Amino acid sequence: MEWWQILILVFGMLVVLMFSGIPIAIAFLLVDILGAVVFLGGKAGLIQLILNIEDCLTSFSLLPVPLFIFMGEMMFHSNMGVQAIDAFEKWLGRIPGRLGLLAITTGTLFSTMSGSTMATTAMLGTLLVPEMKKRGYSKTMSIGPIIGSGGLSMLIPPSALAILLAALSNISVGKLLIAGIIPGFLIAFLYSSYVVIRCWIQPSLAPPYDVPSLPLYKKLLDIARYVLPLGLIIFLVIGVIFLGVATPSEAAALGALGSIFLAGLYGQLNWDILKKSLQGTMRISGMMFIIILGSMTFSQILAFSGASGGLVESVLSLNIPPFLILLSMQVTLLFLGCFMDNLSMVMVALPIYLPFINTLGFNPLWFSLLMLLNMEMANTTPPFGLLLFVMKGVSPADTTMVDIYKAGFPFLLCDAIAMGLIIIFPAIALYLPNLMH
Repeated sequence: MEWWQILILVFGMLVVLMFSGIPIAIAFLLVDILGAVVFLGGKAGLIQLILNIEDCLTSFSLLPVPLFIFMGEMMFHSNMGVQAIDAFEKWLGRIPGRLGLLAITTGTLFSTMSGSTMATTAMLGTLLVPEMKKRGYSKTMSIGPIIGSGGLSMLIPPSALAILLAALSNISVGKLLIAGIIPGFLIAFLYSSYVVIRCWIQPSLAPPYDVPSLPLYKKLLDIARYVLPLGLIIFLVIGVIFLGVATPSEAAALGALGSIFLAGLYGQLNWDILKKSLQGTMRISGMMFIIILGSMTFSQILAFSGASGGLVESVLSLNIPPFLILLSMQVTLLFLGCFMDNLSMVMVALPIYLPFINTLGFNPLWFSLLMLLNMEMANTTPPFGLLLFVMKGVSPADTTMVDIYKAGFPFLLCDAIAMGLIIIFPAIALYLPNLMH
């Protein structure tokens, strides 16, 4: 068979299985089994499939994944962020869209302590949306900032998906985690700028209200009591990786212990919370690992069958400028994100993209960061963005999916601006990793 026939056959089977309602993990495994028999040598191919599963599940580089997810689950179930939100609110005064800014500020803070976008979004939605509705905020300005800032957990470490992407791309896990810091804060700045400018132009979206004046010492006391202790987790995860004191796996273990310690410090640690956190961690981690092991064999099948090499040679023969190839890759990911969850769409695209990254000489760390940003955007891309459904679950009963789609759209545009800046100025992503030892 020609390479393009193999590519159509393999991807056609995968797409049909996915759209038939079969879970993505099972779809990958079914295609892998057939591909292993046909392209990897029958019985020998099946043996190789089993060896891939073992190699994937015993990879040391994936160890931080469940630990980072556990941190997010612990933060969500123990409500550690409630007092921090109250402490930040007292500093915002009468600035336009103050509750929207509060969602972005606290969402950015929680992203530095949580590896789960779903946990961050659910927590912010549960705590802030009722207050926003009470203050007369429009659905656009109450839902949008929470969806946007909730997705920052994808970029800002600890990010479980950054670890998976680094492992599959064969790059430094620590450097990819650190690479997400500046882009994450850049996006938070773009979100905040949009909220302030939009609410200044249209005050009806977020009506101003009287805010009681508090002495400076009380504001500082609340920050010291409820925000600074959270910095312990930030240092245990981001600080020790950046300083080269610990590996990502060691940092993840320290962060998990730190989240347990803080939950106990705030009186929020009990068996029920610990049980729920562990159950959520096992459920999410198990799903992610099954998809990953399927994707690794999928990459091998494309390589051994000649489909990957044939596609690369065909595209390069067209003499298309590398920059246009890069843009087409990002547009394709954005399109896939409309119909797949973020992990699935990258697992489908990465086996095709990796040969291009190597052949065209793109910096793999920079390219992986762009893919992470695409994964973050897929969370809020209609109609199947995962955070859109999480937000629906914590929104008032009169909120429709169309309301949520409209609210998230301006923040998608902010993400697109950030992506353009990172493409034009790669140092935004590479500056901090280059400082690491």
